[in-house]
Amino acid sequence: MARKPKGRSISGLFLLDKPQGLSSNAALQRVKRIYGAAKAGHTGALDPLATGLLPICLGEATKFSQYLLDSDKRYLTTAKLGQRTDTCDAEGEVTEEKPVPASLSREQIEALLVEHFSGEIEQVPPVYSALKLNGQPLYKLARQGVEVEVKPRRVRIHEIRLLALRADEVDLEVFCSKGTYIRSIVEDLGLLLGCGAHVSVLRRLQTGPFHADQMMTLEQLQNLAQPQAEEAQNSIQQRLDALLLPAWAPVSDLPRIQLEAAEAERLQMGQRLRVDDRLPDADEFLVFNRVTDEFLGIAERDAKGALKGKRLVSTA
Repeated sequence: MARKPKGRSISGLFLLDKPQGLSSNAALQRVKRIYGAAKAGHTGALDPLATGLLPICLGEATKFSQYLLDSDKRYLTTAKLGQRTDTCDAEGEVTEEKPVPASLSREQIEALLVEHFSGEIEQVPPVYSALKLNGQPLYKLARQGVEVEVKPRRVRIHEIRLLALRADEVDLEVFCSKGTYIRSIVEDLGLLLGCGAHVSVLRRLQTGPFHADQMMTLEQLQNLAQPQAEEAQNSIQQRLDALLLPAWAPVSDLPRIQLEAAEAERLQMGQRLRVDDRLPDADEFLVFNRVTDEFLGIAERDAKGALKGKRLVSTA
């Protein structure tokens, strides 16, 4: 008999401003504990050094986390020039030091960004990364001294901008596809400049449709979770729950379909529905119960044009 998970059956999306020095999983566990949620997951890890937008999915929202994992991201980063590290960021050991060219100019850097880091590019992920080889994360193999060949991968840089140039630092804004490593961009830029570079600051500003102005810090969340004078526990939960975006927020751009109660029941039982006259010109749809306005999940159009469940939520 399966063990019943401990915690509340709460569903929704919390947009966390992850603090520096905390792993994504540790941040996830703190949010999960504050909410008392039975189930939680995050959508795309940030390194401990990094800060910024980390969407936390609670309950049924975890079923739609892949849509955010596959989404575009926006970052601000500071590249420290003149030093390379084994992790390509400030948490690693310095492996090489070279003087920064005195003649370095904005025009030179911007030309390199256009030539080498715009559009579809090929990059080699850092050895210290969560990518897996034979089931083992690369960073664990690297710490064990195991040498591995990391294969290059194709990613897309939608936009990259030089924000500031100082004596030995460069500030960049990068809008990119999933799977892009900002550390690799900075490492490669340092090599092109001839002096080396590593990431000293990294902050995520956007994940899919969500932006930095929607985030909340752990400290803010913890403060809201503190009871006011003789406040009941359910009042605290209501205050916290009001912060959550709906479980379908990661896919809110999909067209919506309203089903009658009998149709909703059939869909949840795995049956296909002939509702051609109500299907917009799309392949996937958000499905709701017309009577209760309850969210049922994502359905898709099959090869014969019928509606079938793709990722349905538990409505028990």
